[in-house]
Parts: sequence; structure tokens; C-alpha cells
Amino acid sequence: MYKPTDVGPGDEREGMDQDLVLRAQKGDRQAFETLALQSHDRLQRVAVGILRDPHLAEDAVQQALLGIWRDIRGLRDPARFDGWSYKLLVRICYAEAKRKPNWTSDENVPEAREPVAADDYDAIAHRDQLERAFARLSVDHRAVVVLHRLKGMPLDQVAEVLEVPVGTVKSRLSRAMEGLRAALEADGRREPEPGQPVRQEVV
Repeated sequence: MYKPTDVGPGDEREGMDQDLVLRAQKGDRQAFETLALQSHDRLQRVAVGILRDPHLAEDAVQQALLGIWRDIRGLRDPARFDGWSYKLLVRICYAEAKRKPNWTSDENVPEAREPVAADDYDAIAHRDQLERAFARLSVDHRAVVVLHRLKGMPLDQVAEVLEVPVGTVKSRLSRAMEGLRAALEADGRREPEPGQPVRQEVV
């Protein structure tokens, strides 16, 4: 099992060392071990955000790391390692989520023509409210929010990772925001003040 036991919190990097990727592609297991250590935390945060279950998330991350080792030779551009690894992870997260009895998906979401306003997301910040509201979203909606708002991916990259059109990503973002607001209202609590950012702790 790959765990970041030798890597401190400050050592995690979003951009993987391309030299390590190239070495791993040539079968260098030590290079891959380093990639796995560096990738574990960022992958786990995304998995927890999507699955809302740390145990399922850890299983998904381990499966993703095994898949990365198996398929890394097929990665044409080492600079795209991060996005490629997220794509593998999200596929596994979806497979894990489908095994849960309350699985929901949004396969037929109509495409949106306008991007979602960033201010809409910044209006929700209180962790206790957001935690409950976020858990009520569908897996599709959680995946978009985690990748775009918490990981900071541009919409086109989110679309690539999720393997859907950009318009579908925009629609899911919009619907996710509506779902969060509805859940917060149902929770009977006051919404946060506008301008406060969504915090990483929700995942």
C-alpha cells in the first residue's frame, strides 16, 4: 500500500516531476514509488470529496495507483500526468459510488451556455452547513465542485478529466450550486455571508 509516510505536508506538489514520470515509464519502480508518495494526498482529497467516505476513498486511491503503474507507459505527455491520474481516479470513484445504494448520476444534464458565477460559490463557507449540504449532492455534482472549486482546475480540464463536454460541466456546476443552496435552506440555518471562499476542509 502506498502511503505518504516519507513525505511531509509541505512536500506535496501539484506538478509532478516529469523526469520521474519518464523513469517510471521505463519501468523504474523507485521512481514510481516516489510518484506514488507525492500523489497520494492530492488523490485522496479528491476521492474523499467525491465519495464522502475515507475508507472507500483510500481503496479508490490504491486502485488508481495500481492503474497508474500498469498504464503509465501509455501516457504520451509526461506533463499531463496530474490530469491523467485524476481521470483514472475519478473513473474508479464512479465505479465505487455505483455500488452504494443511494447512487445518483446526471447523465442527461443539458448543456449550459454561460459559466457559473464565482461569487455564487464564494457565498457558501460555513463548514458544518456545507458538509451536510455537500454530502447531499450527486456524485457527478460533487466531482465537478471538487475538481473546479477546490482543486482549481479550469473548466476545460475538468471536462477532460470527467470525459464530458464543457457545457455539461457548466450545467453540473450550476445545478450543484442550486443543490447546495436548497440543502442549506432545508437545514434551517443561515447562509454564509457573500464573498467567503469554499474551504478545502469540506473534503
